[in-house]
Amino acid sequence: MASTFVAAFEILSFGAIIVLVVLGLGIIASMMGIFNFAQGEFVLLGAYVTYLAFSRGAPIWAGMLAAPFIVGAFGFVLEALIIRRFYAAPIVAMLGTYALGLIIRESVRGLIGGFYLTVPEPIGGSIDIGTMHISAWRFTIIVITLLVIGGCYLLLSRTSFGLRVRATLENPALARASGISTPMIYGATFAFGAALAGLAGALIVPVFSLFADLGIRFLIQGFVAVMVGGVGSFIGPVAGAGLIGTLSAALPWVMAPVIADVLVFVLAIVFIKFRPQGLIAGKGV
Repeated sequence: MASTFVAAFEILSFGAIIVLVVLGLGIIASMMGIFNFAQGEFVLLGAYVTYLAFSRGAPIWAGMLAAPFIVGAFGFVLEALIIRRFYAAPIVAMLGTYALGLIIRESVRGLIGGFYLTVPEPIGGSIDIGTMHISAWRFTIIVITLLVIGGCYLLLSRTSFGLRVRATLENPALARASGISTPMIYGATFAFGAALAGLAGALIVPVFSLFADLGIRFLIQGFVAVMVGGVGSFIGPVAGAGLIGTLSAALPWVMAPVIADVLVFVLAIVFIKFRPQGLIAGKGV
């Protein structure tokens, strides 16, 4: 019983990490019609900002709080200078963001010297439930993820900003005619997605350490999760992230991790083949 509970907790905590990464990727894909292949490197930047603050003697929490704002601001500048020019050509935009990701990744690799750098958990120790012990920090990640999902949902569905975002998604021409600054909405949305990735990187760096290829795995799984969940809605990518994260964390308990990774992608490909709109079909972009 205890081992089953611990396994379920590990699966849930990894799923929460995938959801954090996919939230930003899904919002950008649904809003703008492009897949940001630099999203994994935004996760890496969030992790690097947290490490940098810690290495300079600042509290770890300070670095974690600063990471989403710094990465979000970086994303806003990138969108204004580069990404905005490629909205009419989604394939070119994907290639452009992939190139940006390479630049960011190799820049960080040069800064950290190719090493694996550790950051301590802000909340150490474990939570004891009878004879069972679960990581206090992983539990904190789950709680923060739930709060972020709820906050994002309320922001996009219950605020004037969310209304403008949804209006721009559904009919950009009509939104412009109504006086909505669609370039500003695009920039703010891209920055918001980047900030969520930065937050994800800040939260996971104590678990996975800091290394240059940190974001690659989460980018691939995030891309698959968005495709499985469905582009064009808020709930779709979250549902896809929950499914892919659960499978990615659960299957290695019953088979070799390499085989588990391959099986997850095979199952995702088969699912997309028969339901290309995803789990929850949005209005599309």
